[in-house]
Amino acid sequence: MSGHSKWATTKRHKAAIDAKRGKIFSVISKEISLATRDGGKDAEFNPRLRTLILKAKQANMPSDNIDRAVKKGAGELGGVIYEELLYEGYGPGGVGLIVEVTTDNKNRSASDVRSTFSKRGGNLAGVGALAFNFKRKGQFLLALDKMPEDDLTELALDNEAEDVLVEDDHYEVVCETADFDRLAEAFEKKGIEPDSSELAYLPNILVPIEDEDTARKVMNLIEALEELEDVKAVHGNYDMDKPLLEKISL
Repeated sequence: MSGHSKWATTKRHKAAIDAKRGKIFSVISKEISLATRDGGKDAEFNPRLRTLILKAKQANMPSDNIDRAVKKGAGELGGVIYEELLYEGYGPGGVGLIVEVTTDNKNRSASDVRSTFSKRGGNLAGVGALAFNFKRKGQFLLALDKMPEDDLTELALDNEAEDVLVEDDHYEVVCETADFDRLAEAFEKKGIEPDSSELAYLPNILVPIEDEDTARKVMNLIEALEELEDVKAVHGNYDMDKPLLEKISL
């Protein structure tokens, strides 16, 4: 989705996300376990793990939860084995959606995602049907009052950011996936907490959504997907103008 659509979506979901702290902890725990499995449990030598631990602390995740997730990833505790999967589908208005899943049960995840698409006016697509329309990037969104534009631009470019966009009420910083952890650490050292930071699938082509009914249906589908147990993130190629986004947020 475009930067302003993602920003508005982030703000729209903030209250709901705060109320779903348990889901957030579950998602981060899985990511920490996977990062530990792939890169080792020493955060000093595993930048992805270090970034995720920072994310966990920013979400006020208890230290015991973090330690347990690391031990699971290191094989020190028995338990499930997680896999990372992508599902692709179409929503109302022809919007394309990429759904990131971390799961220990592929059959459950596929059933939940397919059912949610169907019930909310969309349909699950085959592998590769949509992925070519997206590029994998690091994305940071920050309110304008987090830091001056010149300071942000300097920090971002000094840490290999690809682009810095200035919107009406926020900044968007985009980088290659390999540079995401470096930028996250740079923000941490400055004491700056982005409003959103993730490895996202950014669309190459946007689908404009201009009517309120379709906009609500798209957002309802995304929110329903995000509520599923195994869903880590949902990325879309929709574009809604600011007045419409504000209207459906009421």
